[in-house]
Amino acid sequence: MKRLIAQMLFCLSIVIISGCTKSVEIIAHRGASYLAPENTMASVMLGWEKGADVEVDVHLSKDNRILVIHDASTKRTGKTDLNIKDTPSRELRKLDVGSFKSEEYAGEQIPFLADVIRTIPPGRKLYVEIKCGKEILPILEKLITQSGKMSQIVIIGFDLETVTMSKELINIPTYWLKGTEKEKETEKWIPHDPQLVRIARNKGLDGLDVHYAGVTKEFTDAVKASGQKLYVWTVDDQEEAIRLIGLGVAGITTNRPQWLRQQLKDKASIRQKMSAN
Repeated sequence: MKRLIAQMLFCLSIVIISGCTKSVEIIAHRGASYLAPENTMASVMLGWEKGADVEVDVHLSKDNRILVIHDASTKRTGKTDLNIKDTPSRELRKLDVGSFKSEEYAGEQIPFLADVIRTIPPGRKLYVEIKCGKEILPILEKLITQSGKMSQIVIIGFDLETVTMSKELINIPTYWLKGTEKEKETEKWIPHDPQLVRIARNKGLDGLDVHYAGVTKEFTDAVKASGQKLYVWTVDDQEEAIRLIGLGVAGITTNRPQWLRQQLKDKASIRQKMSAN
């Protein structure tokens, strides 16, 4: 009897890995940022090439242009320290934001979001993370509605007020980003509070996009019961991805989209061969 139960669980694990990986979204974090400099056209195009959806970060420049960059300053990726909100886009676009990753990418510019949107292939999604405040929303709404690709764009963000206003204004899929921390004494990750699900639902959002380490069965069950979707970031470990897929997440954000998808396929293939022997 124990052997039969073990075999049944083993077969179930194969179904989870091989079946669910076909439907779970794999999202390239800041583009395929493991291989190319984050939030550049190079990383975005590589993300599409690797068969993934793509996530990028956006800020608003002094001249009200939406630029794709993670930090509020250019110091980390562009060497020169310029605040995005205080600098015209023409000056920001002069910076080299590729060399910090590799000389192979020297000369990469900070992209305009409009240019990134134009590259979205059929059947793919672009996840736009708002890194600044609600001041970006009227400009973002106009850009998205006039892009012709509104149905392929998703909004995410940490600031609850901003994403709530974005959902009301633009009315496309919108998710609230949440992180987690470790307990000081045990160094264990603190699980996400299921109350977050209620907050997101009451704000009219479509779900949450959370740090993977705080995801538990209790939390995913709460998301499912609410009719919302759950996305996780940023997963570069195959075993963790398998755990999350088993819990039923809708999508996984990763720095290594093609590698992770291949690892999951290989894992399923190995387990299928083992069960056949």
